[in-house]
Amino acid sequence: MAHQTSSNNEVSGGEAGSVVQAGTVHGGIHLAAPRRHTAPPPHQLPLRPAGFVNRLDSLGRLSDLLWMQRSGEGQADAVISTVAGAPGVGKTALALHWAHGARDHFPDGDLYVDMQGYGPGTALAPLQALDTFLRTLDIPADNIPDTVEERSALFRSLLSGKRILVVIDNASTSSQVRPLIPAAGESFTVVTSRSTLTGLVAREGAVRVTLDILTPAESVELLSRFVGPAKVRDEAPQALRLAELCGYLPIALRVVGERASGRPRLSLGELVEELEEEQVRLDALASEEDELSDTRAAFSWSYRALDPPLQTAFRRLGLHAGPDIGVGAAAALIGCRPSAAKRLLRALTDVNLLQEVFANRFRMHDLLRAYALERAVAEDDQAERTRAVRRALTWYLLVTDLVRRGILPHSVAIPLVPAHEVEVGEPFRDSSEALDWFDTERINVLAALRQASDYGQLDILWKLSLALSGPLEMRSHWSDWESTMRTGLSAAQTLGDTYGEAVCHLVLGDATWRVGRLEEAFEQYRNASRVASGIPDSWIEGFARRGMGLLEEERERYEAALPHFETALRVFRSGGHRRGEGMSLLSMAKCVRVLGDPTEAVEHGHRFLEIFQELDDPWTLAWGRLAHASGLMDTGRENDARTCLDQALEAFREFGDHRSEAMALTTYGEVCQRFGKHGEACSHWAAAADLYQALGDPQHEQLRARLRESRLPDQS
Repeated sequence: MAHQTSSNNEVSGGEAGSVVQAGTVHGGIHLAAPRRHTAPPPHQLPLRPAGFVNRLDSLGRLSDLLWMQRSGEGQADAVISTVAGAPGVGKTALALHWAHGARDHFPDGDLYVDMQGYGPGTALAPLQALDTFLRTLDIPADNIPDTVEERSALFRSLLSGKRILVVIDNASTSSQVRPLIPAAGESFTVVTSRSTLTGLVAREGAVRVTLDILTPAESVELLSRFVGPAKVRDEAPQALRLAELCGYLPIALRVVGERASGRPRLSLGELVEELEEEQVRLDALASEEDELSDTRAAFSWSYRALDPPLQTAFRRLGLHAGPDIGVGAAAALIGCRPSAAKRLLRALTDVNLLQEVFANRFRMHDLLRAYALERAVAEDDQAERTRAVRRALTWYLLVTDLVRRGILPHSVAIPLVPAHEVEVGEPFRDSSEALDWFDTERINVLAALRQASDYGQLDILWKLSLALSGPLEMRSHWSDWESTMRTGLSAAQTLGDTYGEAVCHLVLGDATWRVGRLEEAFEQYRNASRVASGIPDSWIEGFARRGMGLLEEERERYEAALPHFETALRVFRSGGHRRGEGMSLLSMAKCVRVLGDPTEAVEHGHRFLEIFQELDDPWTLAWGRLAHASGLMDTGRENDARTCLDQALEAFREFGDHRSEAMALTTYGEVCQRFGKHGEACSHWAAAADLYQALGDPQHEQLRARLRESRLPDQS
């Protein structure tokens, strides 16, 4: 439901603008990105962990379970293995190392999700994880059920009979995992957790692989990968002491080992002395419940050896709210150019303080992030931390706005915040590139919204909620769309920003309409109109009144709808909003046609087509032509109606908009039927039914029924 306006009417005064959702040109139809064709097998595993050693018994246990399943000696159900252990013990590294080696056994692909059960933000809910899995498995967004139970059932159905590897990382509870587990079949699930997940073992028959800290010998072997076997052999007691100071935890051993490898002239004995001094210095910070107690000395020792710019970068990354981070967001958070940020991220990766999980995407281990945040609080004052966070939030806001411009180039712009030193890069080349960025960053942007609330950045909060509106609707994330708009509305009201409040009411009307709460949607539009009445810019009031009219139209109350459209038309004309004027005329044309005046409908149609041609927006023009064809049909102008539909179909096919193409074909069939071309009508309806069926839209059943009633063969 993208509200659009010409670029000449964009509001000035900001660095960029965000999408504003109101009614579409046609009303009652919602934006949706074209469904992809059948997707190839998914391959979602992050990069294989570098330098993995030891854990042969645990790797063998997982491989034995797979062999038993393949040979028929194991259970019939999909095998579930839970890799449990303390933080920093290497659960994720083990799971990913084994999964990469086992990929060839799963020709139908692999799925991966980080449940964020122990990160700084909100854990991922099963509902969200299933949404990601189902989209990856090529289920159209509109066909994804609303409840966890329904999504889980669909997920299990899709995996039935397939050999897919499912890796569920950082789960906190059995209930968080249970809906994501395939049912009977040849799939294999690996779950990592600090918890033993007793419920999963008891109810689902999961096989537990418990990771303990490394043995002293294993720890020394891992150290030898960094400092060399000869040095370890020559200073065996000191190597054992280093391992002890690292708590025998792989994450600490890697940090210390990487630091030691950069100082080859330093003996292991000297390294031990330095770490022991660090341990004594930090003893006051440790407690029995302190998760950093076994690693803080190793982290601190490595951190203090960094150059100041790297120390700053490390602390800033501890402030990041999302599960991973790209170069652009990191640059904003650190306060540097992207090229410099990339060098800093690579340098931190080189010393094992950061991990590159995908190309140019980085993740910090939960323990390291906790330590980085600890250092940020200790070394940077609140104002400095807030400035860093605001830079990152500004980056997310401005780049999300670039997504808006990429997918909805004619949408209304509202004033955002100045970029200042934040570098956001070039606009996206097309809508596909824009939506790819959004798909990658969606979880991070939603985390940024929560962080904006935590840090009191309420101006960014309501504006980012609006910036997210277009892509959330385009990708059919309905619950996220509604919740973000409620958050944005609350922020605008807290600030006393009437402009923000009016726009948020407007978009919340769209979001609640989309999920079927028509009365609430009508009230949101009414509130938007009321608040906007005191604002000089009239487009908000115009689209609020049009939204009220569209809701009345949806309930087939055309006489009640028409006055709302007429009011919206006056508001748009007084403000010079040509797109709004055209959309209001389109809605009026439909109303007067239904109320029995096709001649007036055609007159309105000529006027809105002139406006849409003037605005040079091919998609909106195509929708206008589709609507106009019905009026032309009613007035007996068959050839003109056909011309409009031919032009509309050509545009929809060029855009890959198969849903709109199906609607145009349906109307084409009605035109043919009206003028006695029954065979041609059925041909168009059959083609439309095929498209609807491919989209998973139940409207194909109505068209099949119409074909059967015509007593002509279904040509599908």
